[in-house]
Amino acid sequence: MKLNLENKVILITGAGRGIGKAITQAVKEAGGRVAGHYNHSKNELEILLQGEPIHALFQADLSISSEAANLVQRVVDKMGRIDVIINNAGIAIQSDMDSSDDQFLKEWNETMAVNLTATALICKNGVKQFKLQKGGILINIASRAAFRGDTAEYLAYAASKGGMVALTRSIARAFGKQGITAFTIAPGFTKTEMADQFIEEYGEEYAINDIALSQLTLPEDIAPTVVFLACGLARHATGATIDINAGSYVH
Repeated sequence: MKLNLENKVILITGAGRGIGKAITQAVKEAGGRVAGHYNHSKNELEILLQGEPIHALFQADLSISSEAANLVQRVVDKMGRIDVIINNAGIAIQSDMDSSDDQFLKEWNETMAVNLTATALICKNGVKQFKLQKGGILINIASRAAFRGDTAEYLAYAASKGGMVALTRSIARAFGKQGITAFTIAPGFTKTEMADQFIEEYGEEYAINDIALSQLTLPEDIAPTVVFLACGLARHATGATIDINAGSYVH
């Protein structure tokens, strides 16, 4: 079965790097019109989209609530509609539990602003637009950390991803009868630039020993499932979380 996103407008946050880059490439190959969000990775995204006029780029600093809140409307204004929203952008700040409360709170708030608050605002405004269009699909990229937790240095990251799961499930339950479906993808340890610091510190073998397979997950291992959901082929799985973690956490 060939996955087909022809003529659908797909907003992808964090579209120029890591998992977002792989999703962007897969959406393109399925015929979708990419509304590619970036903060600093403009050059990478321009190369990826190759100047094709059916796609468009949108810069926004998602740590600024007003920029996150305006993103959906900017896409609609430029591209006419929005069919699928993929909230992929995220940050992982290493926070020392022995730091001052002020420092801990600063890093906590920075993480929540991008990973959870921005996602909530994009979902809120996405639902508003989907209601006008009589339907739409939300796909939020969380993490295995939402379920199995993370290390002490990444309490905020794990908590933010857990919040994304609850947000997604709540939207699925609240708006399904209005044609709106919502899904969570929970990747495990994925070999991206975000993971480079961990690999440099502990080594790739350490990460491999934590999973059931013999290779680390790549962004390209995650993208096909996202495209499948974006095609609307799993409506009756709305609210579900799909784990893509190489067997590191099974529930």
